[in-house]
Amino acid sequence: MRVLIVEDSNTVSKILKHLIVQETGCEVDIAEDLTSAIALLEQYKYFVVVADLILPDAPNGEIVKLVRSAYTTPCIVMTGSFNEELRDELLTMGIVDYILKENRYSYQYVAKLVARINSNKDVKVLIAQHSVISRKFVKLLLEQHLFQVIEVEDGEQALTVLAEQEDIRLLITDYEMPNLNGADLVIKLREEFEREDLAIIGLADDASLSARFIKNGANDFLQMPFVHEEFHCRINNTLDALDMMQSLWEKANRDYLTQVFTRRYFFSEYENEHEEEGCFSLALLDIDFFKKVNDTHGHDVGDEVLVTFANRLVEAFGQRFTVARFGGEEFVVAFKGLDADKTLTLMEAFRVKNEHKSISTSAGDLLVTFSCGIATFGDEQIDQVLNRADEALYAAKEQGRNLILVH
Repeated sequence: MRVLIVEDSNTVSKILKHLIVQETGCEVDIAEDLTSAIALLEQYKYFVVVADLILPDAPNGEIVKLVRSAYTTPCIVMTGSFNEELRDELLTMGIVDYILKENRYSYQYVAKLVARINSNKDVKVLIAQHSVISRKFVKLLLEQHLFQVIEVEDGEQALTVLAEQEDIRLLITDYEMPNLNGADLVIKLREEFEREDLAIIGLADDASLSARFIKNGANDFLQMPFVHEEFHCRINNTLDALDMMQSLWEKANRDYLTQVFTRRYFFSEYENEHEEEGCFSLALLDIDFFKKVNDTHGHDVGDEVLVTFANRLVEAFGQRFTVARFGGEEFVVAFKGLDADKTLTLMEAFRVKNEHKSISTSAGDLLVTFSCGIATFGDEQIDQVLNRADEALYAAKEQGRNLILVH
């Protein structure tokens, strides 16, 4: 992904480039005037342009008009001066936002805004509004920030779409809708979706409805009519909060090294499983002679082995089953829905493939095998199932390793 900065100040452009690269990792090009900007726009495809409003060869905002009309690229405008007339003109052009060149925070805001727009491409937003005009206006504002937008005209339709498309992250709902109003829609949704899974922003003409929306479980509220800037700020703040909650969840439930699930997550997810809930088998794995890898090549190489081995487990089983690291070189895979025979078949195929495929490390290619114990739920708790899997794992090691046994 590429970003274009159009700025005649060398100092400002360098600061912006540094902050944007740091925030997003995107490739950043710099043009100091309109002529060089056009040349770059013809050469590359940019997902956003950050442009100074006044350039040496374009003193009247020509760069913004060009970017929006000829290239239909989202544009963030930076300016040293501001008035209401200029604001209205810029918003009419359909820009992402305008930022005053006041201090370093202004440049940091630009970098964070670029990062948000970059991530918005993968964010689905559902608009539930009965008024076609209002709905189309909100959709336009969202699409200027590259969101994927879905529209419905009432609460019942919103429930249907959310049931069908679980990857929707944000719902913007009006209060006044037929069949099911916005506040009651929020109540129904909060029975299924936590605040960190689906963010909801309520809209209404009556400011007194804000408390009802929030108390029912909405993340935020906007009174209509609203100004563009407040709308975008509230959307961005809501999604930033979601990202923060997701980051905290990942830190609490993902292993810091391998990024598979932690022992803590595994027990919280499966501690109440019982036999009557269906077939359920556990495979407990231990990398063979891992201590020798650490002692011979060092812990950094050992970490490389752990990461690659975990990636192999995720690639083989992660889409349907839970892969977790219990500690050290020990992993577990929860095969929910499979009996011991089917689990053994899958694990044996993985074992054979693994033993013939070396792991590339900084110390060279290493062949790494593993031993495994499998146990299936009976009339017992998960601790007891794991104990049986551990007994099978111990027996596999005693019988020469690189072996899978079922208890």
